[in-house]
Amino acid sequence: MAKLSAGLLLFRRTANGLEVFLVHPGGPFFAKKDLGCWSIPKGEYTEDEDPLAAALREFQEETGFTVAGEFIPLKELRQPGGKIVKTWAVEGDLNASGLRSNMFSMEWPPKSGKIREFPEVDRGEWFSIEVARTKLLPGQAGFLDQLLAL
Repeated sequence: MAKLSAGLLLFRRTANGLEVFLVHPGGPFFAKKDLGCWSIPKGEYTEDEDPLAAALREFQEETGFTVAGEFIPLKELRQPGGKIVKTWAVEGDLNASGLRSNMFSMEWPPKSGKIREFPEVDRGEWFSIEVARTKLLPGQAGFLDQLLAL
């Protein structure tokens, strides 16, 4: 059975056009990576859990923000690794500099025996659709196309 993930594609309209809010993964593996590694705020859920409730929970855990509004379901996408991502587009705004993510622990450096804590998400930013295409994980780019089709 494929892993399931749910997320929110937060968007806003500006004088320059549509912008989307993306998050950059925290931890040492992504510290120096930028293009192709950003994501919509999302996380795993189980089959017995409501996917939208999971998306709202994960957004809050990864960003510290809550979101309200009209949640527009997008077509789920299967990621290159097999995970199925369900996503809702929702219009809203937030100040990205106020992002506060939950933490995770891992041994770092590898085989050092030292356990360190890292934020699951180390930053979030608003991007135009064009820039978001270069930043976003390739498997999630289809969500941008679906948003534009709305």
